[in-house]
Amino acid sequence: MLRPGHALALLVIALMVYGIVMVNSAGLSVDPAQRITVEDVLLSKHTVLAVLSIAALITGACLPVDRLFTARGGRSAIPWLILAIVVTAIAAYVPGIGVTVNGANRWVGFGPLRFQASEIAKWGVPIILAWWCARHAGSLHRFGRGLIPPLVLIGLVFLLNFTEDLGTSLLISAVGVAMLLAGGCRARHVALLGGPAAIALVTAAIIMSPYRLHRITSVWNPYADATGRSYHVIQSMQSVSGGGLAGRGLGNSVQKFGYLPEDTTDFLFAIVCEELGLVGAAVLMCLYAGILFCAMRIIAASTTPFRRLLALGITLTIGLQASINLLVVTGLAPTKGIALPLLSAGGTGWVLTAFSVGLLIAMDRANGEAVDDVTEDANLPAATLQGA
Repeated sequence: MLRPGHALALLVIALMVYGIVMVNSAGLSVDPAQRITVEDVLLSKHTVLAVLSIAALITGACLPVDRLFTARGGRSAIPWLILAIVVTAIAAYVPGIGVTVNGANRWVGFGPLRFQASEIAKWGVPIILAWWCARHAGSLHRFGRGLIPPLVLIGLVFLLNFTEDLGTSLLISAVGVAMLLAGGCRARHVALLGGPAAIALVTAAIIMSPYRLHRITSVWNPYADATGRSYHVIQSMQSVSGGGLAGRGLGNSVQKFGYLPEDTTDFLFAIVCEELGLVGAAVLMCLYAGILFCAMRIIAASTTPFRRLLALGITLTIGLQASINLLVVTGLAPTKGIALPLLSAGGTGWVLTAFSVGLLIAMDRANGEAVDDVTEDANLPAATLQGA
């Protein structure tokens, strides 16, 4: 029988292949001399990133994931992970290291290497919170000893990233709060401390950058300013509706030729709908649904609190990120700058997401080994057990 981890790996690879094809298609220009061949796709930057992502997937799957919880002192990855999150977030604002893209200081660059700082936090925070909740399971219901430290971490990550990347900051915070509640924190404690803090920070973000309020209001009535604030969402909805049932055909999108911004990243799903239609969108949704289903099976089968919470954090991050992107593309939520995981063009996002999925596969393997050990013990003769 195919284990959830094996099915998960196959679905992720299929999703990346889907992404390679669609990113290359969305990246076409109006140059009449330009043509794309199979060789161009195989040698493209996105194919190279997919190969690196598969390597990251295998690396994560081969790790003894329980050592993230059991390692102590200098061997523990948790202090180094916290340091990496803080340092990369600060480095994005340092001249010469931070890279400004589209007016936002979200990137860190060292020579040819460039990555998005918030991606480190997005995948690092679930590991840290799973470790904390499992280590302090007996005190999570207490306000001071159990809840304050992880909420401070979530608040710190939010403060370091919210001015430049509010969408990812909200995503990290939502996943973190869900993990704390699942780990045993009391809902009233989280609401008492986290609720006012979240409202204050989001309000501050809107005051500091008024365009965010304009994005929210454009969802209510996008046609009030169709060529200005609502341009993204109008062009996206036209692209989604233009594909019909079967689409215009692969490579035949009209909106990608200068009409729809960010067509290879945040709004790639709109190109999928336009070129492949409802059928292509349904195939994509089935891939994501399959990934989430396999991940939930791994959560249900987890035999330790750390594995269960870590698997929950990774699953929520993938599921919420995909859901937010689809809501934005279809005009049901304000633009957030959040891409589809393992589909939209991106380097850091693909590699770290694949590595995190690899951790899910490692947890599935550990769950299977635990079940095998129990089965072997149950099959031993009673005399053997008594002698042991």
